[in-house]
Amino acid sequence: MVIGLKDVENLANLARLAISDDEKENLRQDLEEILAFVSQVKEAGQGEQKEQGEQGEQGELRNIMRDDREAHTAGLFTESLLFAAPAREGDRLSVKKIL
Repeated sequence: MVIGLKDVENLANLARLAISDDEKENLRQDLEEILAFVSQVKEAGQGEQKEQGEQGEQGELRNIMRDDREAHTAGLFTESLLFAAPAREGDRLSVKKIL
């Protein structure tokens, strides 16, 4: 896609930016490179969909949830975690009061 200096001026005006003529040319080149990259990304995404066929065959999004139960026995790691902490009060971490 070809971007003209007028397009850059319009964008600068929308963003309420004052830019010099040198900056306009640099921004024009940068915008062309960005849009070229975006078009490459779009083409790559479309290529994957063509290979997969209908959506849902591969890459289908779904939630995988574990059973709603305790993952570990209560207190199994408490002592080793508290041992690594800088300070403790009984079976709890001791932290500095900040409020």
